[in-house]
Order: sequence, then C-alpha cells, then structure tokens
Amino acid sequence: MFLEKSRTPIERRGWIEVIAGSMFSGKTEELIRRLNRARIARQRVEIFKPSIDIRYSEEEVVSHDSNSIRSTPVSTAANILLMVSEVDVVGVDEAQFFDKGLVEVCDQLANQGVRVIVAGLDMDFRGIPFGPIPDLLAIAEYVTKVHAICMRCGQLAQYSHRKIANEKLVLLGETDNYEPLCRECYSAAYKGSGNE
Repeated sequence: MFLEKSRTPIERRGWIEVIAGSMFSGKTEELIRRLNRARIARQRVEIFKPSIDIRYSEEEVVSHDSNSIRSTPVSTAANILLMVSEVDVVGVDEAQFFDKGLVEVCDQLANQGVRVIVAGLDMDFRGIPFGPIPDLLAIAEYVTKVHAICMRCGQLAQYSHRKIANEKLVLLGETDNYEPLCRECYSAAYKGSGNE
C-alpha cells in the first residue's frame, strides 16, 4: 500500500540575474524582454531606474531601439526597498549609476523570494569596473554578458569609448559621445587620447 505524500505549496525562491556589457550592446533591450515575459506570465513586476537618467524619458526605461517599459525613477538604491511589496520580479536598469547599497538591496529582495533582474555597464569609459556591477556579478545566480559591434573594425565590442574630452565619471550620452570598441581598437583609441 502506497501512502500519498502530503503536498505543500512550493516556497518562493528568489535569485539575481545580471545583464552586463558595453554601451549599445542590448542590455536594456534584454531587460525589457525578460520583464515583459514575466508580465505575460501574470507575475507582479516593478521596474526602477536612477533618477539622473532622463535621456529618453523621465519615467520609462527606453532601449536604444526605442522599446520602452514603465519604470519608477529613484535617487538611491534604498528607495527601491521602500517601493516594493507583493512583487514577484524587480527590474533595475542603468545599475552602474546606483550607489553600492544596490548590492544589499538586490540580495535582500532575492532572499525574500523575488527574482531580481539588473542591467548595467560593467566598465566605465576608462575600462574600470563600474559602480556596484562587479559586486552584483559576484553574487548573481545568472550572468549574461552582452556585446556590441566595434564601430571601427566590426568585431565584438566590450568597451564604451568616450569620444569627447571630459573626465567626469558620469556623463550621460549617446552615439555623439560614445562608441563601442573591441579590445584592440579601444587600446589604440585610449593611447591616442593621451589617457595612458
């Protein structure tokens, strides 16, 4: 005689996904795709972006391909915790512009059973790991590294080369200020700019 095992509801399990790469590599496009799929699955989704990013819209996350999804701009990572309740999925765009507290926020949400999807630049224009992204890559369960196409040789690009002379770490811009480059073309451009 077989005894039927009692079934208990499956406990929600959270995790962190990071989508990282250079500018023009499709990070935001991939974030929007994953969030839209979660919505189709009738999951409760909240999206956040740094309040300083107003390039395309103040209240939407917008990809370079003009796809968009409604979001909430926040000035600090801690504000995200104040604005989420009863959610299944949290999306964060332009994560490199957040303070280091974003790592703890994402970890806390994942520990509470939330799927957290973060997109951001992994390196700044100098080729140095950017903001909280390196720490998020270390604790994430899933990492997707996306690449652009080098504007000089056509190979895969992983660097965001700043085309104008400006040493500010945060300088919002588009193709007029930045271009994606491969390692070889970036090295040549960086040496040529006198930043060695």
